[in-house]
Parts: sequence; C-alpha cells; structure tokens
Amino acid sequence: MQTTTLSFANLHNHGDLFANMLRARHETFIQQAKWDLPQADGMEYDQYDTPASRWIAVHDFGEVLAGIRLTPTTTNCGIYSYMIRDAQRGLLDSIPPDLLFSEAPVAQHIWESSRIFVSHRVPAKSRMRVQMNLINEMTLSARELGATSVIGLIPEKGPRWGRRVGLDIDVIGRVMDIGGTNNACIRINLSNKLH
Repeated sequence: MQTTTLSFANLHNHGDLFANMLRARHETFIQQAKWDLPQADGMEYDQYDTPASRWIAVHDFGEVLAGIRLTPTTTNCGIYSYMIRDAQRGLLDSIPPDLLFSEAPVAQHIWESSRIFVSHRVPAKSRMRVQMNLINEMTLSARELGATSVIGLIPEKGPRWGRRVGLDIDVIGRVMDIGGTNNACIRINLSNKLH
C-alpha cells in the first residue's frame, strides 16, 4: 500500500493515479452515494479540482483505496473559493448556508479537506490501516503546505473517530442532514503535529 500527494505539478510522475482517483470518487459519490455531481468518462470532478488543490490517494497496484482533496481557503476561481465558504455564501444548493457557527475563514494557514472517501472495496479488516494512512498523509501534506489547521464537512460521528486516532478536532458547525447522512463542519488543529 502506498500513499501519494498529487498536485498539477507532479501528476505526470504518477501515471493514471489522478484519473483513477477521480474514477474512485465517481464510484463512491455518484454510484454508491447517488450524489448528483459533475462527471465525464467515469470520473467525478467539480469546480474545486484546480491547480490550487492537492489530492491525497491511498493506493495499491493502481487501485485507489481512499482519497482526500485539500484546497487553500485563500483560493478563488471565478465566483468560487472553497466548498464550505461557497456553501455559506449560498452558491451551493446541496449544502445549507448556515453550516458554520461563524464566518468561513480565509487564511493562508487554513486549508479545507473535501471529497474524503474510503472505497467500499476496502475489506473491513483493512479499513483502519487505510484510514490511518490517509489521515497521516493529509496531516503531513497540510503541514508542508503551511497549514496549522484543516477544516472539513464530515459525518457527524467523524470527530469521535478522529479523536480516537489522535486528531485534535473541534466541531465548528451545526449537525445537518446532507443526502440522508448527518454531517457537521470540523476543524483539525495541526499545531500539535509540528514535531
């Protein structure tokens, strides 16, 4: 099992890994979860898949087992910035605008994690190891990018799991039903991961 952080600058070094990750997202979010998302050639994508973002893939022999997208909260592309902020600004119909307790941050040291998934193909006995690889690489990559915290919209039970695996997590938004699942915005404090 390998874990790779992809960027537009290094995609050419990793063969089909980026395309395979978008295919795994298609399978997870469109086929399994039945979300209505943009797609092309069996790949899921959206307006946040830009050169400003980074993608973390846990993979084994070409098969993507899990992934996360990291996007700086300072980015802009047309009318869009990052998913949580754009939802708060009323630009996304699928996420309520009152998802945060306060205004969405815009700061170089804060990144957003989104499109987090673990493939349904990962056997139960391997899920924890895959999740740990994903979280470890996200933490390392975010720190290398200058982040001291990462915000995200995750299932309601995610913060309890995250704390069990050593993440410093605060809930920063209300619990809300999105697509039949209770979710909430969280902040992961990376300051304690400096060493």
